[in-house]
Amino acid sequence: MTAYLAAPEAADPGVWDILLWVVLPYLTIAVFVLGHVWRYRYDKFGWTTRSSQLYEHRLLRVGSPLFHFGILVVLLGHVGGLLIPESWTDAVGVSEHAYHVIAVVLGTIAGFCTLVGLVILIYRRRTVGPVFSATTRNDKLMYLFLTTVILLGLAATVVANVIDGGYNYRQTVSPWFRSVYLLQPDPQLMMGVPLLFQLHALSALSLFIIWPFTRLVHMLTAPVGYLTRPYIVYRSRDEQLGTRAPRRGWESTSR
Repeated sequence: MTAYLAAPEAADPGVWDILLWVVLPYLTIAVFVLGHVWRYRYDKFGWTTRSSQLYEHRLLRVGSPLFHFGILVVLLGHVGGLLIPESWTDAVGVSEHAYHVIAVVLGTIAGFCTLVGLVILIYRRRTVGPVFSATTRNDKLMYLFLTTVILLGLAATVVANVIDGGYNYRQTVSPWFRSVYLLQPDPQLMMGVPLLFQLHALSALSLFIIWPFTRLVHMLTAPVGYLTRPYIVYRSRDEQLGTRAPRRGWESTSR
């Protein structure tokens, strides 16, 4: 049985606790939603990944699948860990120890795959001339925030479960996350959380603030229009154009 470290008894939340764990989350949600609305209305043609596959595909073929499959597993793990209460998994017969082992193993593997894929993609952008030329300051900022979130998440997982003997974030971080979305924020839940988990949460909020203004918007896009758009009709050129029969051989273009 895994022995989790109990969070210390927290005092009443102070001003910084209110700002970080109540004000900032709602500010993030507002910017995330309104930012996407603004981006779609005023920069619809910029709603794209600005693919650079045309410039280089060897490194992209390795880095992109590693990153995207890894981040998908990480995202699903976060959705399950933050949205599904511990009592629900207990009710279906999944013990907290079993859930913890599965989450740590899969999360660590997916996290390292995501990090390796991201490193390859950043290396590609820095070393391939045309790709580097197409990289904007906005892209560099996005990569910085994304790398920070992934590194802090991995560090929190490794330190909490390998060095410190385990930490059950489903009793603190997860209830806080749900309390925010239920419009009943409880900042006291985050006050006794280990520093790495707090930094990981804050870095994730920062990433969501800049999200609508970066190429990350493509994650919220699906080609639904392709299902209903009309067919494209291709017609070949007629052998005879107009009323004059075409001549054989070359024709002068000086006229």
